[in-house]
Amino acid sequence: MAEERAKHQVRRGAHAGSGEDGSGVLARGLQTDEKTKGAGENQRVGESRLSVSTGALAGVIPGIVDTHVHQWDPLRSPREASKRTRLYRAAPVFGRAIFRYAVTQKDRELVLDPKFVTRPYLPKHYQHDAAAVLLTAGVPVESVVHMQADWRTDEPMAAAAETRWVAGLPFGVNGAPELGAIVARGDPRSPFFSQLLDVHLDISDRVTGIRAMAAHHPDPKVRSWAEVEGLLADPDFLRGFAALAERDLVFDAWVYSHQLRDVRTLAREYPETTIVLNHFGTPVGLFGPMGQSTGHTAAQRHELMRAWREDISAVAQCQNVVVKLSGLAFPLLGYGHQRSGNIGTQQTLTSMTGPLLEHVVSVFGPDRMMFGSNFPADKPNATMATIVGTELDVLEPYGEELLRKVFRDNARRVYRID
Repeated sequence: MAEERAKHQVRRGAHAGSGEDGSGVLARGLQTDEKTKGAGENQRVGESRLSVSTGALAGVIPGIVDTHVHQWDPLRSPREASKRTRLYRAAPVFGRAIFRYAVTQKDRELVLDPKFVTRPYLPKHYQHDAAAVLLTAGVPVESVVHMQADWRTDEPMAAAAETRWVAGLPFGVNGAPELGAIVARGDPRSPFFSQLLDVHLDISDRVTGIRAMAAHHPDPKVRSWAEVEGLLADPDFLRGFAALAERDLVFDAWVYSHQLRDVRTLAREYPETTIVLNHFGTPVGLFGPMGQSTGHTAAQRHELMRAWREDISAVAQCQNVVVKLSGLAFPLLGYGHQRSGNIGTQQTLTSMTGPLLEHVVSVFGPDRMMFGSNFPADKPNATMATIVGTELDVLEPYGEELLRKVFRDNARRVYRID
């Protein structure tokens, strides 16, 4: 590993520009004026210096485990987008106009294009998106971990209906990847939490984890998923979490970067439970303006990066925390407000996210990182092959052992995939 890292320092200039913390290229990406259409267009200056990895996983692993995949069908299951989906499907032109003028800014910036949330996304659609990964990585995606995805009803056991629905989807059929594991929804504050966990487990033995979305942002025009700021550190949440720990389940945590200290609080309270941090902690606005006032200036974006580095380093000190290398193209990072094409090439994405990936490698090490596509949420900004290729561009110099662990072995261990 040490030798591979030494080699990597030679290539760091290609990923990180000047500055020992890899902030050179990031700085170029952050120095956008207020009229920028998207941070991607500000990265092209250094693209010719980047090499593109192809086939790097061939002979290293038989296939990739994608630890962060959503499935939905808003016409046949209760989703937040279900009502709008019917309108959009009946009159697409009218639906797009409604999206542009009647949908809130926080939701427009989250999804960029309504087609990605109003159309079904099922195993066959994922299979289509993942097909090009074989050309980029040299191996296919062999299995996925389904992540709970906005199933909406008010019944205490409603989350179990999503688990039942996912368990019945045609994974592993006609070339689609296998369903390796299910991370179901649950709120430890609920008086029905223990009962819900048992129902999840009765439905499918692939349920190995629970997620409660704790992401909450002080900017009123950035989408919040939790109704309170410090959900993971809430006393009722911490008490109820014992039921999850007793069942030896994994917990997936999604927070925004300013909430990373809450992840550390939870991890310290339950040191025997594996906590999986989603999307690097999602530093909203890191690459461009989001919401009312988040990431609107270069100074704000540099402060976001500084605070993120400090706080995720503190989280990494908790040995029971694993980080997902997911959400690289998540619109919330501030790539731009166009409906598509905000990033452009793989080289651009590598330039922008290389400093984040390298810092995570340095503080978490090879045994506590896992690949996740976050599809279809990242789809408006990048193809799955582009995302996989970006991670390979940055991680390949660290050696085959790290690649094997990040793209397969760690996921199989953490989520107990046979």
